[in-house]
Amino acid sequence: MTQTPTFPDLAGASVFITGGGSGIGAALTEGFLQQGSRVAFVQRSDATDFCDEMEDKTGNRPLFLPCDVTDTAALREAIEAAAEEHDPIRVLVNNAANDQRHATLDVDEAFWDASLAINLTPYFFAAKAVIPGMQAMGGGAIVNMSSISYMMATCGYAPYVVSNAGINGLTRTLAREFGVDGIRVNSVMPGMVVTPRQLEKWLTPESIAAQLDRQCLKRTLTPEDIVGGVLFLASDASAAMTSQALVLDGGVVTTG
Repeated sequence: MTQTPTFPDLAGASVFITGGGSGIGAALTEGFLQQGSRVAFVQRSDATDFCDEMEDKTGNRPLFLPCDVTDTAALREAIEAAAEEHDPIRVLVNNAANDQRHATLDVDEAFWDASLAINLTPYFFAAKAVIPGMQAMGGGAIVNMSSISYMMATCGYAPYVVSNAGINGLTRTLAREFGVDGIRVNSVMPGMVVTPRQLEKWLTPESIAAQLDRQCLKRTLTPEDIVGGVLFLASDASAAMTSQALVLDGGVVTTG
């Protein structure tokens, strides 16, 4: 992993990450471990080997809690277990998602519900679970992983695009409601990040070349490119920043 900036206030912080054992989530787990944070993460598949690898690389072992984030009760129990092991959650990173491609006319009600059940609903209920503890300690940071997909009018995965628009709406309303408690809520909006899953499922040399043509920075983005921005939003370095969307896409979307 490339060198990341150091944020001293994250040392010892209790961090909870959904989908923290693969792709962008794995890079985020490693990034927080390098800060000396106490990291807990959930995912469905076994992550024992990944935890061993992280302990070897960082000297800091994450707490892996097997969980399907679409099971709200199980997600709440995992957060409670992490808080019991590491103290109340100071940083929540909502990251788990599934950007499966499909044609709109092929989407039925069951697929729609299942898509939102992983891409949007857990974001709300994970936040709901950690907020009381953050209120009690006088503040905290929630970072919601979104996407530039809904800003680009992309097609081929409508429920996912809708979910990412909803994530940014959720970010803003939670930031407004709980700012009085010192809780900051921001979202991160990556562009096309090249992961093994993306390469296996749908990225082609042609699609990568087309994306690079749209980017200002002429290189592919990797999960490590997302880590610094998330650490910044989690740390006191961004103490005055809330209700914002941080775009990390190599310069595709123009804001301001």
